[in-house]
Amino acid sequence: MSSDATLTAPRILARCRDLVRPSLVTAIGRLHPWPGEMAAFSLGWCEVGGEPADGSFEGKGVRQALAVLCAEAAEAPGESAVAGAVAVELIHTFSLLHDDIMDGDGTRRQRETVWKAYGTGPAVLAGDALFALAVQTLAETPGPHTAAAVARLSETLSGLVRGQAEDLLFAARPWTGHQAVRTDEYRAMAELKTGTLLGCAAALGGLLGGAPAGTVAALDRAGRHLGVAFQAVDDLLGIWGDPAVTGKPVHSDLRQQKKTFPVLAALAGGGPHARELANLLNSPLILDDAGAVHAAALVEACGGRTATLAEAGHHLDAARACLRGVPLAHRAAREIEVLLGFLLHRRL
Repeated sequence: MSSDATLTAPRILARCRDLVRPSLVTAIGRLHPWPGEMAAFSLGWCEVGGEPADGSFEGKGVRQALAVLCAEAAEAPGESAVAGAVAVELIHTFSLLHDDIMDGDGTRRQRETVWKAYGTGPAVLAGDALFALAVQTLAETPGPHTAAAVARLSETLSGLVRGQAEDLLFAARPWTGHQAVRTDEYRAMAELKTGTLLGCAAALGGLLGGAPAGTVAALDRAGRHLGVAFQAVDDLLGIWGDPAVTGKPVHSDLRQQKKTFPVLAALAGGGPHARELANLLNSPLILDDAGAVHAAALVEACGGRTATLAEAGHHLDAARACLRGVPLAHRAAREIEVLLGFLLHRRL
């Protein structure tokens, strides 16, 4: 067994990616070459045209790592969760392809999104291919837990769709008044849109690792709480994140007038700063550089940033409580704990 010196988030993520990567490559290789290239581009493996990329555009692999670690937490080898890890990574990639189209986002991880690089129709097709491949990958996995795993993935897909529907509907609602989006509504959306897949990753790891039903349920709840925390941190990065890290302009979410937790919490606080922020957001004029800087300062003055950090911390504590309530292998539990802390503090 390796020493505690290896218990750093980058090393944990790299170990899990290295374990899952061969099977993920094999799965992508089953696709038609054109959507397969788009999938590889989205994963950061290649450039447009299929030339290998330098690796700097690849994601961290949080969901696949959760699947592997939760299998190990059930005292099973990480290999037992590889099919589940591949399935959730494929679903995550599918969701990003379609979300970028719906949100009109032209960049991700510091380069063009798939729809920008290949076109909207091809990107939709690639997303559909990844969706089908994820279900097929899990359905073809031998073992006594296949049916339960596919059922859980299907339930997760329904949750993702519901969460995305709510997120899209939020965009049409006003910033203020009785129809304004409340923070509890946003929290429920985040659990569906982000938390269900993280919960699925954790639960699939436990399920494929042979964990009892109570442990699988606790892993799922922990992942859902992690998802809300993860979304809260993403919302902070969408306003105050370093463009060199996020790949998006500073204050990008404010410029796009996205209804994110920091802004909703700031408006809910009331007071003169909140009223000024509401007037700025309700203006028909597009925020310029100075307007975006001023809006970000108002969000912070209203306590939006502090409230969002508290939201993330609360849900990470809830995730830890779920994990500590069931028996888990010590080493894997430690690695999951390290990963949780890393996700809260990433480049804020």
